[in-house]
Amino acid sequence: MSVPSSAAPGAARVRWLGHATAVLDVDGARLLTDPLLRAHAGLLRRRGGAPLPEHWAGVDVVLLSHLHHDHAELGSLRMLPGVPVLTAPANARWLRARGVEAAVGLPERVWWTVPGTGVRVRLAPAVHGHRPMPHRPNAAHGFLVDAPALHVWFAGDTAPYAAMADLPALLGGRVDLALVPVGGWGPRLSGGHLDPVQAARACAVVGARAAVPVHWGTLHAPASRRLPPGWMDRAGPAFAAAVQRWAPGCRPLVLAPGEEELLGAEHESADRPDHG
Repeated sequence: MSVPSSAAPGAARVRWLGHATAVLDVDGARLLTDPLLRAHAGLLRRRGGAPLPEHWAGVDVVLLSHLHHDHAELGSLRMLPGVPVLTAPANARWLRARGVEAAVGLPERVWWTVPGTGVRVRLAPAVHGHRPMPHRPNAAHGFLVDAPALHVWFAGDTAPYAAMADLPALLGGRVDLALVPVGGWGPRLSGGHLDPVQAARACAVVGARAAVPVHWGTLHAPASRRLPPGWMDRAGPAFAAAVQRWAPGCRPLVLAPGEEELLGAEHESADRPDHG
């Protein structure tokens, strides 16, 4: 199995694997968000095949936003033995009790450094309590990634919240790349999510230079044949159109599952302090 090389210094590579799963290669570290590496998440089915193993091999750390089945798929997490899985402390305890022994409970406001790199990770706020689970902890967060090459915000699942405006200060500079949810696994969104316009406005609030829409176009329920045709394909392009109106300083990167984008050193700016 070949493992793609990490992005060169001063650059980063992002690959979307579908739904909320993305691979970020930055400054010698490979980060994986909310891994869904199989063809299903409970009753939900993936359109197309499972992600190619070479697209996620060699992961250094998993960023797990919350324990809903489409984000914390236990079969996928068990495909990553020994890889630290960063998440809220309550989530980590639940995961360790179910065989995900490398789950790490990350307290709020604490930075965790990817071993052997200058890449730091911490939890970010998220508002996602609309459908609490009776059988799993319900802690939900996003993540902030502070690397020499760029700053990243992975929003997880969240509704809009006022403290989004504080995220650049927590990172020490403008958000270079945002991974923002724009849809779901059905044509109607429940509470605790962002629609394409809300996601575009969030990108404007944090001053994102570039954004990848996630959480769309991938999963569907078995009864999806009776749903409006084309619903799975709308959210990504709708987000790109909304960005043009609400966040014109942001570059939308609408990827198909498996596609990647190289982010170069043009994201460096005078408002970024030296990383040290």
